[in-house]
Amino acid sequence: MNDITVAVTALNAIDSPGPGVGVIRALRDCPDFKVRIIGLSYENLEPGIYMHDLVDKTYQIPYPTAGSESLKARLAYIHEKEQIDVLIPNFDAELPNFIKIASELKSWGVQTYLPSMDKFEAIDKLHLHEFGEKAGLKVPKTVFIADTHDIPGLEDEFDYPMVVKGKYYEAYIAKKQEEVYKYFYKVSEKWGLPVVIQEFVSGTEIDIAGLGDGQGQLIGAVPMRKLYITDKGKGWAGVTLKDDRLLEYTQKFIKASKWKSGFELEIMRDDEDDELYLMEVNPRFPAWIYTTAAAGQNLPAALVKRAVGMEQAPFQDYEVGKMFIRYSWDLITDIKEYQQIATMGEL
Repeated sequence: MNDITVAVTALNAIDSPGPGVGVIRALRDCPDFKVRIIGLSYENLEPGIYMHDLVDKTYQIPYPTAGSESLKARLAYIHEKEQIDVLIPNFDAELPNFIKIASELKSWGVQTYLPSMDKFEAIDKLHLHEFGEKAGLKVPKTVFIADTHDIPGLEDEFDYPMVVKGKYYEAYIAKKQEEVYKYFYKVSEKWGLPVVIQEFVSGTEIDIAGLGDGQGQLIGAVPMRKLYITDKGKGWAGVTLKDDRLLEYTQKFIKASKWKSGFELEIMRDDEDDELYLMEVNPRFPAWIYTTAAAGQNLPAALVKRAVGMEQAPFQDYEVGKMFIRYSWDLITDIKEYQQIATMGEL
């Protein structure tokens, strides 16, 4: 059995969880290799830091705003100590920095499984509508605003309700102009400009987690229907479902994007005409990614295998009706551990 050291970001298992803990759980479940997990954190209170049954050691890394050179310098220190084999970043905002230094990481012996910068930018919120037109995938009408002076004119292009999104995360449904102003300030303060305004499409929300090989081949994909959605729009419960149309849709996305890495397609199935609308592409595994492993497609483990050159054929099937429900749990630790990560930057 191979021993593999994997570094993972996004350990914030909170009410709006990151994918890191789910990715780690999936890797721990894989019988084909023995894994040592190095957590990479931004905040001192990310719960994954203190989950010692999942994470062997954690290091703080600089915020994405510090740039790729600061990240590279910190990773050089961590790699010298831990000899990382594979690194899996899981936050949208951090991916550009990791993509920029991927070739240098490879020269150190650290493998990533990431797209090129142009492939990454082609499917972001700023370019998704253009991508959808080229790929033959329906995307709701979308505009971008950088000033509140643009808000009154939105009524010429959109009916209410309309969706107000941050350029990285968060989405709110505005039913009147006052709410557009409210949500504009809320998401721009947190995620910067521009703010995304999107046509509202009613229907059934479906998410598809998958893994692409960068050559137009789909390694695996599992669709899930949300059963419970929080006030932040996060799925708190969901169930895997069987629909060949969704898998064909995902194949179409992969062939057009030639995406290399994990991803999540957020789709709305219109209740009236049964059309599928691509609402968003998340360029990394979703927080519910452990469900794919439970359903028979361990996509995080498949990514690691591909990254290190182990054999991993495309998955052919998965278990339908596999359900997840998130829950809260008080994780008990000691203040000394918090003090150590806060002062030393590692635990």
